[in-house]
Amino acid sequence: MTRRITWTLLALTSVLLVLAVVPLAVSLAARERVAYRDSQRAATRVIAAAAEEHLSDNKPPIVMRQELDGAARAGDCAAVYDAAGRLVASTPCTAAQGGEAEELVEAVLAGHEPEPPENGGWLQTAEPAGEVRQPAGAVVLARSAGPLNTRIVAIWGWSTAIGVAGLAASALLSVRLARWVSRPLSTLDASARRLGEGVLDERADVGNGPPEVRRLAATFNTMAARTETLVHGHRAVIADVSHQLRTPLAALRLRLDVLAAGAEGDTAVELGAAQEEIARLSRLVDGLLAVARAEQATPRPAAVRVDEVVAERVTAWSPVAEERGIRLSAVPEGPALTAALGAGHLEQILDNLIANAVDAVREGGSITLGHGTAQGAARVSVRDDGPGMTDEAKAVAFRRFGNPQARGTGLGLAIVHRLVTANGGTARLADTPGGGLTVVLDLPLHPEAAHERGGAQRFPA
Repeated sequence: MTRRITWTLLALTSVLLVLAVVPLAVSLAARERVAYRDSQRAATRVIAAAAEEHLSDNKPPIVMRQELDGAARAGDCAAVYDAAGRLVASTPCTAAQGGEAEELVEAVLAGHEPEPPENGGWLQTAEPAGEVRQPAGAVVLARSAGPLNTRIVAIWGWSTAIGVAGLAASALLSVRLARWVSRPLSTLDASARRLGEGVLDERADVGNGPPEVRRLAATFNTMAARTETLVHGHRAVIADVSHQLRTPLAALRLRLDVLAAGAEGDTAVELGAAQEEIARLSRLVDGLLAVARAEQATPRPAAVRVDEVVAERVTAWSPVAEERGIRLSAVPEGPALTAALGAGHLEQILDNLIANAVDAVREGGSITLGHGTAQGAARVSVRDDGPGMTDEAKAVAFRRFGNPQARGTGLGLAIVHRLVTANGGTARLADTPGGGLTVVLDLPLHPEAAHERGGAQRFPA
């Protein structure tokens, strides 16, 4: 925004300066030329008046010579011609003589007003000596164009300096104005980003910037305060529910255990069934609490080595898998990458996926965890050769209690989906070649690991 505002104001200022300074400089230069010509013609008329006394009245050429000497001292060149166009007198300088000067003399003697030419850096003017219709002669005065050019260059130089100074002042003011407008917006954007990352007590500064930005910051603070109140209220409700549900369930389980210890026959069977239902209800409550916590998760991205976490979870779950006769392994399918995830989220995701796969795979089956890269993301896959899922079940598997074929609580994939999407990733289900289910996770790469993308290889789902 700062650049856009600055460049817009600079462009507008440049156009205004060009429209104002250039015509002014052109006008001043033209006026300077006219004044210079008028001064030259006035000097020529003075010499012509003195030459008329000599040419018409046959007076001694003393006054005429004095004027010619004065013109020579001023740096001008002058020449006096009679009515026949013959040279009568001149200054030592010969710039007022020659072909062009003679053409001017002919035009003046014919009663015309010729256009003064510029010859070799000299400006020539011609005036009649006497009456215009019947002149007794003509005077040609040549004056150097150097002083005029110097003045014109000075005019354009000052005009350019004024334009550059105006443009520099405009640039300074534009930058200050742009920063005055954009800095509060950048601060507000940073506050919104921190609030989205879970810093619920984040508030924006309402004391800087234009009135509209200050009102926006105040509105943001109101929204942030309400969000903080709602989140803290939900967390309090969850804590209360956790305490209120787990305590009576634990007490009920203990009472059933005591009754089952002395029961026999059908009574023992019924109490055992009740104990299983209590255990299932406890798992269901734990699952609901886990989903609620996952839905409230606002992770702060951290660098997570995918290969290390996968290897760690395989090691942790291998005893459980071996006990059930299942092969659990990790297969690198690309370069080791670093993902940007919340602390502990990848472990929780893999725990849920491995637990689901262990429950689904029969004895002698296998579970494979793959990790690599695809489509500019860190990809993790969990493949099993279990019974798999129908297309209808896969379409609702990420919803809470959405899969009617689930053997457990039906919340594991919902927790996985929530944690993956909260970190900016994606999760999808696919069929394993030969039978089974594959869960494919595409996780965002950490900025520090961007250089690892160059050698990344796509691996199959």
